[in-house]
Amino acid sequence: MSDDAYYPDDAGQSPHTALLGSQFVGWDAASQTATMRFTVKREMTTWRGGVQGGLVAGYLDDVMGYAYVASTEGEMAPLNLELSMSLIRLIPDGTTIIGKGRVVKAGRRVIFLEGELLGEDSTIYARATSTAIPTARPTPTSTGMD
Repeated sequence: MSDDAYYPDDAGQSPHTALLGSQFVGWDAASQTATMRFTVKREMTTWRGGVQGGLVAGYLDDVMGYAYVASTEGEMAPLNLELSMSLIRLIPDGTTIIGKGRVVKAGRRVIFLEGELLGEDSTIYARATSTAIPTARPTPTSTGMD
């Protein structure tokens, strides 16, 4: 259970949350920014010793998505139409990543999001933007996954 009204109580049950090791840190309504923490698991890495690129997108998608969820007080969730990502540097196994996701603009038909992954020392690992459509936030019950 979360004490934060902007983080859905059932979010921790999501299979992707377990895979990514997502931890909600907070929501800043003034800047429309969600902050999350992730600790890179070995299973997320390639033989190079860093997170596989598609899985980096998963971290970014998670934090950008929660920014929109929080901005709607848990009522809505984005459905990505497009995600563009820049991999700036390798994210090593065991690294703690701070994710920042922001709602740039949210309309009735389209949402623009941006996100970044940082090290605890503010090292920038990756950045992304997303164009999405607003949808009712799915729950384990509504999707039959409970």
